Amino acid sequence: MNINQKAILREAKDYFVILIGLISYTIGWTLFLLPNNIALGGVPGISSILKWAWGTPVQATFFSVNAVLLILALKILGLKFCIKTIYGVVMMTVVLSCFQSLVGDTRLLPDQPFMAAIIGGCFCGIGIGLGLVSNGSSGGTDIVAAIIHKYRDISLGHLILMVDLFVITSSYIVLRDWNQVLYGYVVLFVSSYVVDQVVNSMRQSVQFFIVSDKYEEIGHAIINERHRGCTVIKSEGLYTGREHNMLFVLAKKRESGMIFQIINSIDPNAFVSQSAVIGVYGQGFDHFKVKAKKK
Repeated sequence: MNINQKAILREAKDYFVILIGLISYTIGWTLFLLPNNIALGGVPGISSILKWAWGTPVQATFFSVNAVLLILALKILGLKFCIKTIYGVVMMTVVLSCFQSLVGDTRLLPDQPFMAAIIGGCFCGIGIGLGLVSNGSSGGTDIVAAIIHKYRDISLGHLILMVDLFVITSSYIVLRDWNQVLYGYVVLFVSSYVVDQVVNSMRQSVQFFIVSDKYEEIGHAIINERHRGCTVIKSEGLYTGREHNMLFVLAKKRESGMIFQIINSIDPNAFVSQSAVIGVYGQGFDHFKVKAKKK
């Protein structure tokens, strides 16, 4: 498989994961939060407030507001930033329309708003997290934050948080119930926590130090079966004074079990050290997240 084919498959996978994330977000929003009058932040929160106030379909408000924001983003941030966001907005509108037709007035946990906020927040957090892992977005406050951040050195996270808090608090104007506003804050906290867990679990990597007389055979097996590079490090045991060739391997956490199986099948007596790493950047892992210096 050549580089172009790998890039196409990687992009296709990103778009598929974004779609799964949008479905998860829609489940949390339309089944648990919207029918129980629990507000979200951002454009979904604005869409919910307008539905409660005037009965405006949430998908119509969601698409209209994001369309305006996308026009601004295209002019200010360029097409490259907006491609996956346009996909996210369009697919979210389609998924919302389908769910609204399917579930109708279905209301889960009508007498347990706190549990509805927790479960709905989890579904929304999973959806946002999957989108972030795939470098996608469903628009809304992400676009506003990115535009402001281009001209002002302000934290994107703080901007999004401030907008979300403002929208959730504004739901009191329509609902006239501070309890519902508090449930909205619970959703914001839960979804933020779940987003962190999803992103960290899917991007978490591990490193292996493998000491074995069969290091070469183990290294080739890892390269051929897991497509992970191996580095040979010359080392010497201080106690024995014996020289060793040690393998250094970086892999995704989910690949740990398979790498241990490879090592065990070749050399059950190998000495292996595994540890978690904060971040790995480069081919096969994350991309560098640094700004180019202005000349």
